[in-house]
Amino acid sequence: MRKIDIFDTTLRDGEQSAGINLNTAEKIEIAKQLERLGVTIIEAGFPASSPGDFDAVNRIAGTVKNSIVTGLARCVQKDIDTTWEAIKVAEQPHIHIFLATSPIHMEYKLKKSPHQVVEQAVEAVKYAKKFFPLVQWSAEDAFRSDREFLVRIMNEVVAAGATTINVPDTVGYASPQEYGALFKFLLENVKGAENVKFSAHCHDDLGMATANTIAAIENGATQVEGTINGIGERAGNVALEEIAVALHIRKDIYPVETGIHLQEIKRTSQLVSKLTNVVIQPNKAIVGKNAFAHESGIHQDGVLKNPETYEIISPALIGEGEVPLVLGKHSGRAAFRDRAETMGFNLSDDKLNKAFAEFKKLADRKKEITEEDLLTLLTEQQVQIEDVPLFELKMVQVQYGTENIPTATATVVTPEGNVKNVVATGSGSVEAIFNTLEQLVPGAINVIDYRVKSVGKGRDALGEAVINIRYDGVSTTGRNSSQDVLEASAKAYLNAINRHLIQVSLRALQVN
Repeated sequence: MRKIDIFDTTLRDGEQSAGINLNTAEKIEIAKQLERLGVTIIEAGFPASSPGDFDAVNRIAGTVKNSIVTGLARCVQKDIDTTWEAIKVAEQPHIHIFLATSPIHMEYKLKKSPHQVVEQAVEAVKYAKKFFPLVQWSAEDAFRSDREFLVRIMNEVVAAGATTINVPDTVGYASPQEYGALFKFLLENVKGAENVKFSAHCHDDLGMATANTIAAIENGATQVEGTINGIGERAGNVALEEIAVALHIRKDIYPVETGIHLQEIKRTSQLVSKLTNVVIQPNKAIVGKNAFAHESGIHQDGVLKNPETYEIISPALIGEGEVPLVLGKHSGRAAFRDRAETMGFNLSDDKLNKAFAEFKKLADRKKEITEEDLLTLLTEQQVQIEDVPLFELKMVQVQYGTENIPTATATVVTPEGNVKNVVATGSGSVEAIFNTLEQLVPGAINVIDYRVKSVGKGRDALGEAVINIRYDGVSTTGRNSSQDVLEASAKAYLNAINRHLIQVSLRALQVN
């Protein structure tokens, strides 16, 4: 079978989505899960874009062993040098460099002639090849580029040492027929095409990213790029879970192998959704909560008699409902650790103890502990950054009545270790909490977005609060969960402030 390499760019192109703000610990957690999923290449970030991205890429490169780790760079020597410093600890150092090739990009963005663009691309590939054994070169906005010019520049970069050529539909403009035809043309006309990988990178602006990616595979692509849950700029990237399952289910017409461990798809999707705070639409293919739900009586009757009447994908294939409920209020630490490891978490003893304590508290109050509950508790501990002094909420109380002004009181331990009591009012209970906690820091905090959702079902379900704030000109996201949504909201607000403090600390370390 022909091997199709899966290039995951959730941590780079996916993180460029509006409102997504991942810290280093969260990126590492996603990278480890992508490794368990079996992706060939993980694009961990854009090292030259910020100290935080450099740190994340460097740590992921030193952590992941079974997937290739790459970093994005412009065709600029400084970017390539920075990416090498971040990636050189990896098992197989890989760099992804890009340069726009469409007429509109060359004229208005680069302000360069086609000849200058070719020269810059060749120089960058030659320079990168001095350090990296694996060099991927991307023709940004390739689909809207002149075909003959693409052949010309690709001939040059292949001769210069590129090992992969990426052909992006950067703005999601292509149709499947056109995109497939472009791959066929390039593979027939680029010199040395048989010696390099050709990669597809599709955006979903017209809703055709999955179809376009499949068309590329049909016409010779040996690598596909995308993200988990299809997150990404504008309408997003192709959803890798859709590609992996489609190729598996229809292997009768697509005789290819991806190496993806399909049973890890659901867990990967849930983790990315939780850490990016991007809700998966209910009818999302493969991973939406309604993907295996049947409302119609006719459908229900058919599924009860034979699931294959209406289900072409079994829930078990992607890891849906794979682990039975075995934990309860009487479960011990050993069983809890075993379940955490089964779910793919590798917590330190200290973090495991904290997660176990939270589990016991929840088990005393909740009839059933679901897989979603455990995922929430364990994820919160796994991505917690230690060794940085932070605010800690000790108590929050809200006085509310239909005829009274909502008033919130909070007791907080400051990063310096002092106990501080603060109080404020608001037009509602949540605003009163936010106004109260805002007093902990100098200056105003702008709340950009705030939402609460249930984790699981039932009146005793956990409530998860997510808040996006802007403070000191920087956007930060905070989250927390509790059976009390007001407590979750207060802790999410503090979590956002704490994440801001962590970012400030990291920037200070980089400067020093």
